[in-house]
Amino acid sequence: MMRPIRAACLGTATSLVVLLAGAPVAAATTEIDSAHVKGGDRVITVIGHLAQQTRFPVNLGGVPAAQGDRTVFRSILFDKYDKKQVGETNGTCTTTRAEDNGGAEECVVTYNLPGGQLTVQGMVFGILTQGRPTIPPPSFDNAITGGTGKFDQARGQVHADTIGTGVRRFTIDLDR
Repeated sequence: MMRPIRAACLGTATSLVVLLAGAPVAAATTEIDSAHVKGGDRVITVIGHLAQQTRFPVNLGGVPAAQGDRTVFRSILFDKYDKKQVGETNGTCTTTRAEDNGGAEECVVTYNLPGGQLTVQGMVFGILTQGRPTIPPPSFDNAITGGTGKFDQARGQVHADTIGTGVRRFTIDLDR
């Protein structure tokens, strides 16, 4: 039986976000339209603070990490100045490879932003060391697979950098 292990730190990729949510150079304000434009693309930068994270390990006690471990998380998103709340992320990551080289997780995250949602999916490598989360977690890039509202039919990528304990900068690069 899988029992949840609650964590207050940014441990796994989800910590995406923590997305996330998972993902670095424009602004996400209450009006996301003020985002920086790069070669026809729109770039939005938000800061994510991990609000909740629960691990559901396959092995009793959760160590070592095992294929099939799952992490569910939620992050609060702020503008690029980390002052004004602009949304949140919600997502899950599943361990697909638990090895000493850092392993891998597949993550699916939804970014809830003013005017719509973005769905993001991808692999995060090197997140686990000796069966425990790597501190700080590595940077990663995930694909934008769709969206709703003003993000309908969105494509692009999200880049995530850890900038503090439980804090990530997400650079959302929209291709449209």
